[in-house]
Amino acid sequence: KLPTMKMLLLLVAVLSAALLASAAPPTCYSRVLSLSKEITQSFKELQTSRTVDSCVGTLPRLYLDIHNYCVLAKLRDFVAYPGCDRVVEVNELKEKARSLYTILISYCRRDLVFLTDDCNALEIPISPPIEHS
Repeated sequence: KLPTMKMLLLLVAVLSAALLASAAPPTCYSRVLSLSKEITQSFKELQTSRTVDSCVGTLPRLYLDIHNYCVLAKLRDFVAYPGCDRVVEVNELKEKARSLYTILISYCRRDLVFLTDDCNALEIPISPPIEHS
């Protein structure tokens, strides 16, 4: 009977921890990080899509690193870019970029630490290392 009780307590502990982890509100940092990754991925998909207007190729590059102070200027430039206003996907991406900018300068202003201000690093993103098997 004792091993069954230990298993039951262990199960309750694991379930409680899982519920607490999923119920915790996102931090400002985690929200900014996930939104920047989402925007970067959406931009990559937009660039490789064959069904989108040719003006997409003229858009400024949109690689985002929230640890780089230059990300603020990058977001401002992208949102203000006059091209592709007729493309729905670009307008949606600009709205996400505007939201990220607002979060960075308003809500998370005191919570974030910029580790660099290397604007060139946002023009030529570093590729993740390739894993060899």
